[in-house]
Amino acid sequence: MNIALLTAAGLGSRMHQDIPKQFLHIRNKPVILYTLEAFQKSALVDEIMVVSLANWQDMIWAYAKQFNIDKLKYVVSGGMSGQESIFCGLKELVKNHSNDDVVIVHDGNRPMISQEIIADSIAVYKKYGSAVAAIPCIEAIFQSEDGISSDTAIPREKLWRTQTPHTYTLGKLLKAHQLAAKRNICNTTASCVLMQMLGEKVFFSKGSEKNLKITTIEDIEIFESYLESSGKSGVEYLRLED
Repeated sequence: MNIALLTAAGLGSRMHQDIPKQFLHIRNKPVILYTLEAFQKSALVDEIMVVSLANWQDMIWAYAKQFNIDKLKYVVSGGMSGQESIFCGLKELVKNHSNDDVVIVHDGNRPMISQEIIADSIAVYKKYGSAVAAIPCIEAIFQSEDGISSDTAIPREKLWRTQTPHTYTLGKLLKAHQLAAKRNICNTTASCVLMQMLGEKVFFSKGSEKNLKITTIEDIEIFESYLESSGKSGVEYLRLED
């Protein structure tokens, strides 16, 4: 069984908004719903779990009912960090699933994920036992100690920017988070970083520049442009005060 685990427990502090970024409305739909619809559409995904802020869980169920997201089977409370939130979801999933079931971890605020990215993540997982969406770096990269200047350039040919989804077996993910708790490894930036810290090799699946993570007002504006280029217009969200 393939289960999509969507993280949506962040407060979105960089947005400076009262509404968490994953619940901002764009074209009369919240960001999280675009993400839910992508996994609902995929024939490769059997179930969906959302790890959310406690006071938004009823709203997620309401969205699912209104927009026929019938693959949604679980909505659970997250933790204080992304790592904790994923662990919360895994501990719930293991109650009713096998360790061999496949978990596709994805940011709920990456609404532009394509069917091709989902399919390639699962294909790479089947080949190597894990998959992390990634794209090559195309900018010049410098290392700086003070954020003001640098005399050290890093060859971009060796650099890859990871995204989500991250695809592993439920058993492997759960074991990694249990080990992290024992070793006091906390607040890692992504599941792939935690896996790397625990000695796992990362295998790359297809990513995309369009698979952006919405964390700032500028990201909302980019998302709006993508929707307009797809023949969809209209955006509703709270702008920062001047």
